[in-house]
Amino acid sequence: MSRSERTADLPDPQPKPGRGGRRRRRPRRSRARIATAGTAALLVAAAGGWLAFGPQGALSSVAASATDRSEDGTAAARVDSGALDSGHTGSPAADRADTDRAGGDGSAAGSAATAGATSARTDDTVTRLPGLSAAFRAKIPARSTQVLLVTGKGRNSSRATATLWTRTADGRWKPGTPWPAHNALKGWTADHHLDDLRSPIGVFGLSDAGGLKADPGSKLPYHRDANFTVSGRGFEGDDLEGSFDYVVAIDYNRVAGTSPLDGSKPLGAAKGGGIWVHVDHGGPTHACVSLAQRDMVTLLRSLDPAAHPVIVMGDRASLAA
Repeated sequence: MSRSERTADLPDPQPKPGRGGRRRRRPRRSRARIATAGTAALLVAAAGGWLAFGPQGALSSVAASATDRSEDGTAAARVDSGALDSGHTGSPAADRADTDRAGGDGSAAGSAATAGATSARTDDTVTRLPGLSAAFRAKIPARSTQVLLVTGKGRNSSRATATLWTRTADGRWKPGTPWPAHNALKGWTADHHLDDLRSPIGVFGLSDAGGLKADPGSKLPYHRDANFTVSGRGFEGDDLEGSFDYVVAIDYNRVAGTSPLDGSKPLGAAKGGGIWVHVDHGGPTHACVSLAQRDMVTLLRSLDPAAHPVIVMGDRASLAA
C-alpha cells in the first residue's frame, strides 16, 4: 500500500477558525475517487491471489513450486496439481510403496509372482516372501529365518530359479542372489511318487548336508562319504559325474538328523525319497533340485541350523494358489 493510500483512510483533521470567525474548508477528495481507488486495490489483490494460488487455492501453489529430489540429490520432475489430485506424490520411494501395495505391477490385483512382496525399501527387503499364497506362507515355521525359495517356470517345466531369503531382525525378508536351477524332467507334483519324474511341491526342512568332496565350510552337519558317487548320462545326454560332490538333503520322506544317504522312508518306499539339492549337471533331474557348483558352495556356507532353514519349492502357479 502506498503512502497516499494509507493517509486517505485516516479522518480529516478539524479545520481551524480563520479571520472573521469563518472557517476555511479543506478540499476533500470525491467519494467516487476514493471508491475507485479502493476497488482497484481489491482487484489487484484478487488478481495476485489468483496468480499465486490458482483455482485450487494454496494446494496448487505448492504443486506449482514443489520439486522432489532423488536420493543422489538431483532434481526430479515437478509435482503438478493433476498428480496431487490422483494421489501421486512424485516421490520415488512412495511410488515404490504404492506399487507394492497394489501387488507389484501397479494394478489392483498385481501378478501372482509378486503379490506377496509389499512395501519394498531401498535395502531390498519386503514384508512377505514374493509369489507365495497365504496358505504357503502359513506352512513356513515361525522360527525359520532362512528360506530357499525355488520357483519353477511352469508345472511341466524342468527349469526354475532359487533364491535364499533371510528374515531380518525387524521381521522383513531380504533376498540373496537368484540362482538358475533345474528340477525334475516332467516338472512338479503335489503328490510325488517314486519314479514319476516330478519334484514334490511343498515346504520341507533343510537339516543335513554332505558330499563326495571335503566340507567347504558348511554350517549344517556335513557327511563326507565315498558313496556320493554317480555316473552315466542325464536325460539330455549331460554327464552326471560330480553331481553329488555337494548335496543338501531335502526333508521329504526322510529322517532329519541323518546322512543324506540314509535310506529310511517314513512315508513308505512308494512315495519316493533321496531328494536333494545337489550340483547341477546341465539338465533335468529325477526329482531333485540342482544348482551350479559355486552356488552350492555358497548355499552350504550360508545355511545355518540356528535359522531353522526350509526349502519352499514348486511351480509358480502352484506356489501362488
